[in-house]
Amino acid sequence: MTVLVVTGTGTGVGKTVATAAVAAVAGSRGSAVAVVKPAQTGAGSDEPGDVATVLALAGLPPEAGHEGARFLLPLAPSSAARLEGVAATDIDAVAALVTGLADTTDLVLVEGAGGLLVPYDPAGRTLADLAGDLDCAVLVVVPAGLGALNGTALTLEALRVRGLASAGVVVGSWPAEPDLACRTNLDDLETLAGRPLTGVLPDGMGSLAPEPFLAAAFAGLGPELGGTFDAADFRRTHAARPEG
Repeated sequence: MTVLVVTGTGTGVGKTVATAAVAAVAGSRGSAVAVVKPAQTGAGSDEPGDVATVLALAGLPPEAGHEGARFLLPLAPSSAARLEGVAATDIDAVAALVTGLADTTDLVLVEGAGGLLVPYDPAGRTLADLAGDLDCAVLVVVPAGLGALNGTALTLEALRVRGLASAGVVVGSWPAEPDLACRTNLDDLETLAGRPLTGVLPDGMGSLAPEPFLAAAFAGLGPELGGTFDAADFRRTHAARPEG
């Protein structure tokens, strides 16, 4: 793959860590990686954003990161731009940037804000529109526990309706002590995706230094993303099973 869009079922599901994990594995294999964040919300001009986090975790140089518009308010990009009285994210400009980077790098990772259909501009253009313009696959990052199934189903259905390819489903933060909902979801998420999980990343991974982060990335991502994660083995170990 040359371009991969990373989205989630909402905020706080582990998109940034998942993006960093894919970047770390690809970079460790010798690939030139670029990371693009079309819009960073909820961050001041002097604060590090998600791009900086990805670069730090993946051990990538500063020139590998590309942040588009930045907004102080922690809102959807279009809402933040409107309330702050500044220009909204230019999806066409982002598409042009990504296309140019794809000509000079092996992998461009595009991390969205919020979920797949969060609006970026007054016309309501979304990350799904950007993925369509780029004709690239979309990786869906989801939570582990209660509430994961509906958001995952809606996101995957939106991809299908728009004719966008899914690069799989990754659980963004698997707890050290998973509850019944987490364990039950392992089967149900794969049913929704129509394929084995593409990865399961452990909770707290974002606090690791680059070397242990890379090891966790390899272990938590499936072969499609360059890792060694075995979905069937993980499911056998962790999934809930009927009693008796």
